Amino acid sequence: MKNIRLITCFILIQFVAVIAQETGNLGKIPNLDLKLLNGKKTNVYKLLESGPLLIDFWATWCKPCKIIMQHLNQYHNEFKEKGFKVVMINQDTPRSLGKVKSYINSKNYDFIVSIDPNQQIAKKLNGQIMPNLILINQDGTIQWRHQGYMPGEEKEIKEQIESLFTENSKN
Repeated sequence: MKNIRLITCFILIQFVAVIAQETGNLGKIPNLDLKLLNGKKTNVYKLLESGPLLIDFWATWCKPCKIIMQHLNQYHNEFKEKGFKVVMINQDTPRSLGKVKSYINSKNYDFIVSIDPNQQIAKKLNGQIMPNLILINQDGTIQWRHQGYMPGEEKEIKEQIESLFTENSKN
């Protein structure tokens, strides 16, 4: 019985620690190389030169990912004059890349699409659960992380983006 209480307490502490890590300074993002859907290559810090970045891990089979994409595309366009970009990192297998291209082309999305067919970037950024959003300040500081999606959370995503610009204007 004592062991069960101890384990429960440990799990609760871990849960609180994870929740606390969702906002604030969560460290710096590594400068990872990105292969884009169009065949070009770039890296995270090159994309950060013009402003903040929101990275999202997704797959064509992930229904919540597809729902959130329309909102992320809207935010990409709404805040692009401030240098903001959305980078969607696809996790489909190499055999499914044709599906990825046709899906993106059919939706006319404006955000940047990167591919990570062997999940190397996802593993480095702990992005295996999808959708998985990482909001990064222009200096490379991770400001916010969020896993999963439920209807209505797009408002929280927009608020986090706006608060990043508000915080940056104070500095």
